[in-house]
Amino acid sequence: MEANVSPHVTVVGTQGTDWLDAGQCRDCDQPAFKYRPASSAQYITALSNFDAGPEPRRFRVGFIASSDIHNARAGSGYKELRAMTDTGKKSVPRGGGIVQSFLRGAPELPESRTRTYEEAAQKLSGLQLYESERSTSFLYTGGLVAVHAAGRDRGSVFEALERKEVYGTSGPRLLLWFDLLTERGRLPMGSELETRDAPAFRVRAVGSLAQRPGCPADVVERLGADRTARLCVGECYFPSDERRSISRIEVVRIRPQQRAGEDVGPLIDDPWLTFACPDDPAGCTVTFADPDFARTRRDTVYYVRAFEPPVPTVNGDPLSCTRDASGRCLESVLCETTDECLAPDEPRAWSSPIYVDYAVAPRPVASGSGRGASRLAEAPAALH
Repeated sequence: MEANVSPHVTVVGTQGTDWLDAGQCRDCDQPAFKYRPASSAQYITALSNFDAGPEPRRFRVGFIASSDIHNARAGSGYKELRAMTDTGKKSVPRGGGIVQSFLRGAPELPESRTRTYEEAAQKLSGLQLYESERSTSFLYTGGLVAVHAAGRDRGSVFEALERKEVYGTSGPRLLLWFDLLTERGRLPMGSELETRDAPAFRVRAVGSLAQRPGCPADVVERLGADRTARLCVGECYFPSDERRSISRIEVVRIRPQQRAGEDVGPLIDDPWLTFACPDDPAGCTVTFADPDFARTRRDTVYYVRAFEPPVPTVNGDPLSCTRDASGRCLESVLCETTDECLAPDEPRAWSSPIYVDYAVAPRPVASGSGRGASRLAEAPAALH
């Protein structure tokens, strides 16, 4: 416990495969390595602070999906190639690159003893202290931030970010709209509303464009073959005219705490609703309402996820465990020991939330965050 995120160093000479899937989330899609539940967006959204008075203070966040990659290849999730990640064999030669530069120090022979973290820190160096072996099975191609902006200029993009009219994708460029429907118009994702009526919503999702191999001829002509290979390992964003379908849409409902110490677990319905979608390249549109809102009189947060059918995905099955009937990991295969580390996983997009507060007294005007009531009549284009 005193070793915190580095328990592996307390047992001398162990390998990543010895730890199986210890300390990892077993039921998460593309989880972070050593995922911390108390750091999740859902947990944060459900929290309330009652220290300042009777009115709780809460986070009003937007959801994005910025990638963390050190090869200067932002948004590399358009093609599932391990070369697009930090440890891709094509992009980071064995023994070189940023990640490998931390993997110095002689390997240790196993010993039948334990040691303190302080003792281990005197001998180990760099990422040896942070369990780099298993972490390579949790490195994915890059996610994306998408914005609904009035224009493609810098100011319009940052205005969309500020008003939380943004969403994230796991990499592919899915299109997603999530609107709260009112008598005066629509309120898009990121909005806030006070009402006593059951809120009604509309979701529309359109799948990403299927990718062609290689790069467009004009890109290679302008950059040259060598620079194209260096920048994107010869695999550019190269969309075809074919759109992938949306397989389903999920709705997540979160009811923030109403009193100090209220258990967060029952406040998160994930998923609350699920809608199957037809196999249609034109996308999927669903509407729904929450009849429980007026009855419970609780402030409620809603957001949606849209999924495409599964595709081979880099580290789609982190650690690639062989499991028994109870789900216990019997044997794991680390990404370093395989080729592309592909396994089926569902590309997805998730919206920023819409915050619906129960109005203690009737309010004369409904307004969204950021630009006020004038937003109700607006429908800015989705730019990705």
